Amino acid sequence: MISINNLFVEFSARPLFQDVNFVINDNDRIALTGKNGAGKSTMLKIIAGLESPTSGNVAMPNGTTIGYLPQQMVLSDNTTVSQEVRKAYSELKDLQDELKSVENEMNTREDYDSDSYAKLLERFDYLTHRLNIEGINNMDAEIESTLTGLGFKPGDLSRPTSEFSGGWRMRIELAKILLRRPDILLLDEPTNHLDIESIQWLERFLQTKGKAVLLVSHDRAFLDNVTSRTVEISCGKIYDYKVSYTKFLELRKERVEQQMRAYENQQKMIADTKDFIERFRYKPTKAVQVQSRIKQLEKIVPIEVDEVDNSRLRLKFPPAERSGDFPLIVENLGKRYGDHQVFKDAEFTIRRGEKVAFVGRNGEGKSTLVKCIMGEIPYDGTLKIGHNVKIGYFAQNQAQLLDGDLTVFDTIDRVATGDMRTKVRDILGAFMFGGEAVDKKVKVLSGGEKTRLAMIRLLLEPVNFLILDEPTNHLDIPSKDVLKEAIAAFNGTVILVSHDRYFLDGLVEKVYEFGDGKVREHLGGIYDFLHRKDMESLRELERKPEASAPKSNTPTASAPAPRNTETPKPQKLTYAEQKERAKMVSRAEKKVKQCEVEIAALENTVKEIEDKISAGDASQETLAAYDNATKKLENAMSVWELAQMELDNLK
Repeated sequence: MISINNLFVEFSARPLFQDVNFVINDNDRIALTGKNGAGKSTMLKIIAGLESPTSGNVAMPNGTTIGYLPQQMVLSDNTTVSQEVRKAYSELKDLQDELKSVENEMNTREDYDSDSYAKLLERFDYLTHRLNIEGINNMDAEIESTLTGLGFKPGDLSRPTSEFSGGWRMRIELAKILLRRPDILLLDEPTNHLDIESIQWLERFLQTKGKAVLLVSHDRAFLDNVTSRTVEISCGKIYDYKVSYTKFLELRKERVEQQMRAYENQQKMIADTKDFIERFRYKPTKAVQVQSRIKQLEKIVPIEVDEVDNSRLRLKFPPAERSGDFPLIVENLGKRYGDHQVFKDAEFTIRRGEKVAFVGRNGEGKSTLVKCIMGEIPYDGTLKIGHNVKIGYFAQNQAQLLDGDLTVFDTIDRVATGDMRTKVRDILGAFMFGGEAVDKKVKVLSGGEKTRLAMIRLLLEPVNFLILDEPTNHLDIPSKDVLKEAIAAFNGTVILVSHDRYFLDGLVEKVYEFGDGKVREHLGGIYDFLHRKDMESLRELERKPEASAPKSNTPTASAPAPRNTETPKPQKLTYAEQKERAKMVSRAEKKVKQCEVEIAALENTVKEIEDKISAGDASQETLAAYDNATKKLENAMSVWELAQMELDNLK
């Protein structure tokens, strides 16, 4: 149990925390929330022992271990990924070395009845028991499992950490922290650089293997899935709720409404009292009452209303000029860097007004395809931008491209044109850059402030095709909600590259999945996509290998859905739509044939391994190969079923 007692923190003569008290119990999973600048990161640093409060203390039992993940960190560049992650076991390695030393000494001793030998034997038993409990023998498997869950591939383990971006280095540090199994995890924005699959893995890890967890995150779905308690920092105070984040929002709204009513009543009473004092100040007959009212005013403790962002981000994209019916057509598109094929044979069409999501693990080609669309890099295949398409592009590093030496006002003033130049201050005010904030240098802004400033630049020119690459990184939850509303109301076409499920939910009607060098189209929203992925995994677990695959020429293991043979009425489809439908049917047929070829090859592989096992080869390597091949066959069967259903629906 960790106890935070009478915490008081002051920055530049301004109190950040005042008389803060709360307790973190074993196995608590707590969301630490509050507006930007409320002190969430400072609180984590104080608990981690990296900063000291002005007064008060943090009490915890001796030997309590803490794992702290900051928003930014620096890793050494002289190790490989595997070597860096193994540092998580440095204490256990020391114990292992001591065990070997004790064992060697015991082998050279013969004074078995002496007290010193008994102490040596006692130490040997302790070290053996401790290492078994800590799972030192499973170290390699734990490292590989954790790194795989966080998105690393087997070949990455031997690569130097210097070859990885900041986001991937954060994953390396997160892996080290998780492998240490600390008594409490302090995580500051752990999902900022994780893709959807890695976030889901981290959720499962924290739910099943984490002990106490205190985390800061702007990912609402992540908070709801992991935490069951919410601690809010507001006006330097702590509000503790034993509920999930979404339930907390409801209760907080009720609390703020009550505070607002009390505040308004108090303000009315103060105004009435001041009015009485002014009216009767100079009347001798009322002198006693006036002095009484003055003392009454002096004793009033002002009611503080929790910090509500009344300058709430009012984001509205300008009306989009009409583009052609098909803003983007991609055919047989591929991109490689040297021997590395990022993706190939990508084929899809985005219609006017569609809002779609690009999802997948980092490094699978989402941002690369966006750069192809923007003409920033060469590619193989065909990529057509439709008639009258005007693209507004928000890059993943857009905020970092701002000139740090300019002020907020100058940053926007330099790109504004025409009448917009007279409205720069109004625009900045709508984005919560009011008053003195417009004169701040860009380099002193927080990540969220820089992101908002970069978003303003995007709004200055009307566009009809928005491409937003991780636009919600560093935005707090209220800002993300408003951005989501603005995109939903936008009447143009949108491509969203994001790992934020809550942000994508209800916003996109089609999902493009990047993985294994391919781009796969999924109809429906983000939770339809995730649900379908999970259902496939369940079917794979339940299906028996010997009854899992169809024959290569006549796939009959799963009866296809009845075909709709009704001829579509020509008058309901334009020529362009008929042409596009024919292309979709052709692609679906091609996908089915590819699946059938893959299934046939995998069936042969499974049969060959079964023959080896029947002949007496039951080595671990052969059994592992058989398990891997059958899993691939089951997965290929699932893919064929979906492809056949898609083709049947189109026909």
